[in-house]
Amino acid sequence: MIREAVRVLVANWDGAYTVPSRRLYPHQWSWDSAFVAIGNAHWSPRRARSELLSLFGAQWRDGRVPHIVFNPRVPEGAYFPGPEFWEARAPSGAATSGIVQPPVHALAAWRVHQAEPNPAFLRRIYPRLVAQQRFLREARRSADGLISIVHPWESGMDNSPAWDGTLAAVQAGPMGARRRDLTHVSADERPTDRDYERYTALARAYRDTGYRRAGAFAVEDPLFNAAYGVAEASLARIADAIGRDPEPHRREAAAITTAMIAHLYDDGLFQARDATTGCAIRSQSAAGLVPLMLDDLPREIANALIGTALDRFGIGDGQLPSYAPGAAEFDPVRYWRGPSWLNLTWMVWQGLRHRRADLAERLAEGMIGAVGRSGFREYFDPFTLAGHGSHDFSWSAALILDVAAEHGLDGVPPAGGEVAKELGGLAEADEVGDHVPA
Repeated sequence: MIREAVRVLVANWDGAYTVPSRRLYPHQWSWDSAFVAIGNAHWSPRRARSELLSLFGAQWRDGRVPHIVFNPRVPEGAYFPGPEFWEARAPSGAATSGIVQPPVHALAAWRVHQAEPNPAFLRRIYPRLVAQQRFLREARRSADGLISIVHPWESGMDNSPAWDGTLAAVQAGPMGARRRDLTHVSADERPTDRDYERYTALARAYRDTGYRRAGAFAVEDPLFNAAYGVAEASLARIADAIGRDPEPHRREAAAITTAMIAHLYDDGLFQARDATTGCAIRSQSAAGLVPLMLDDLPREIANALIGTALDRFGIGDGQLPSYAPGAAEFDPVRYWRGPSWLNLTWMVWQGLRHRRADLAERLAEGMIGAVGRSGFREYFDPFTLAGHGSHDFSWSAALILDVAAEHGLDGVPPAGGEVAKELGGLAEADEVGDHVPA
């Protein structure tokens, strides 16, 4: 399984970064690269550093890290919406989108450093990570201290039923383009045409403001805010390692946890909130479990979340559906409406490891079991473990490497160095350098 995971990552490597999949996602995606870096750190820390530095080479002057960095070698029209739709360029000259994704990159940078300590890498990426967080505070933070997203794509969980009510109010006409995703994946596994029309309308409206003002979608998402808090905690560790003051990051991490508890937590699950009206957006999304990753989450709330994860999501069976199976909107095969995703499971696994090691072990075994059953697929039916979406999906491969190293697989040494030996010296032969594109 480890050899196959590395094969996937090597096949999807594009010189300085990794595409999520060759056919469906031919460019660089923001939070995908963070998860890929975490996995690559166990066999090629140089590739892991390059992955992050390449992404941050396309950072905007205002600090935002775009959710897509487009590969100029990919023909126009191969992916929609492409660079001609977004009309956006980074100072480096790279064509990008204008929206963001959950800021899991500081955590990734710290994990890469842990795998192979490299203070020079930390010093190089730290100011870029700080600028990413500053953009979110300055452009997206409310008076209550929470960070807003302006598009479902920014949540990472694009097609979650949590967004149905808000999207229903979006006025949308025809997309004006052909959907390329349906040439690679069954329509039963993807968002509907109506969903895409609304996504396109929201993105176009945001673009037309110069990427400054939110439109009909302004939401305080628990996954995104939890990622922001984890990033500040990670930045505190990075700052300490390079001789910078960690206290501002610690204070910010504590502040976001306090704000989330005050405004997003309700009855055993964190809920999204409409940033315009202040009203809760109640759903049964597994995004509400991701705050388990927060270091300073009070024990009683963590225990309530664990109870919800067991009762409503059934994680005792080793799988984490992206939406509670008992909800009317649940769909075990459609994009983010119920399937299990390894990155979402991995985040909750991280939060359980120091709270409920027994449940963390079940989730680790569940991730391994899904890949053993169906390969490195984009997402999985949480009951049958049948694979759906793309084949040879990069973050599925990368996070299995991390699970293998941290949790262990039967007959496979868990340490990162041993993984490299198992790969027959691939890590030693890797000739990737650390660089940021000009």
